[in-house]
Amino acid sequence: MRFDILTIFPDFFYSPLREGIIRRAMAAGQVEIVVRNIRDFTTDRHNMTDDRPFGGGEGMVMKPEPLSLAIIAARNDNPGARVVLLSPQGCVFTQKRAAGFVAAGGLILVCGRYEGIDQRLIDRFVDQEISIGDYILTGGELASLVLVDAVTRLVPGVLGCGDSAACDTFSRGLLKHPQYTRPREFEGEAVPDVLLSGDHDAIRDWRLVASVRRTLSRRPGLLVGAGFDEREIKILQREGLWPEVEKAVNGGADE
Repeated sequence: MRFDILTIFPDFFYSPLREGIIRRAMAAGQVEIVVRNIRDFTTDRHNMTDDRPFGGGEGMVMKPEPLSLAIIAARNDNPGARVVLLSPQGCVFTQKRAAGFVAAGGLILVCGRYEGIDQRLIDRFVDQEISIGDYILTGGELASLVLVDAVTRLVPGVLGCGDSAACDTFSRGLLKHPQYTRPREFEGEAVPDVLLSGDHDAIRDWRLVASVRRTLSRRPGLLVGAGFDEREIKILQREGLWPEVEKAVNGGADE
C-alpha cells in the first residue's frame, strides 16, 4: 500500500510517521509513504500556492497549477492510485471506507488549506473528497494522518494479531466491549468474574452483551448494520436486550 501526501507543510509529518505501527509498517515494507511539497511544483520565484478568490471574499484559494503538477508526479510514481482531497465538504470517513481504500492499493492525499482549492482542479484531478468530521481544521494535514493511520492498520499483516482489526469498534456496527487488565482490583472495583473463569463461550457471550449494552447507550443507530445470528439473538433475548435492539434497528432510537 502506497500513500503520496501532497502538502505545503511537509515537516508536519516528520514525527507522526516515525512512531508506532506506521513506522513498523514502513520498515517492514508493508506500506510506503511519500510526502511531497506542493511548493516544489510552483513556477514563480515566490513559490506561491494560493491567490485571492475571483468575485472577492475572505481568505485565499489554493491555485490549480502547482497542485495539478504535484498530482501528475504522484500518479506517475503511484499508478492506479485514487486521488483523495481532505475536505470538510467530503463524504464522512468511516471504517468501511478505510477498508475500501486498502483494496484500492494506493492513495494520493491532497491536503487543502485556506478557503479551499480551485474547483477546476477538483473537477479534473480529484476522485473523491473525504471529511473526518463536521468541524473545520486549519488544513488537511491532520485529516490525512487520520486516514493514513486508519487505513494502514487494515493492511494485511500490519497488526500483530490477525483478528485485531476484525474485532474493532465499527467493524461490525457495534462499539467494542469494555477491556480489563491487571490488577484484578482497582480503586475498589474488581474485574468481572466471567473474564477470569477461563470459560471461552461464557466470555464471548458476556462480551457480546456488554458490546450491545454500550452501543445502545452511546450509539444506538449503529445497530442497524450490526446483524445478529440466531444464537446471539437468543442471548440478547435472555438478557432482555432484544426489544431495545429491534427498536434501534427499526429506527426508533436516535444517534
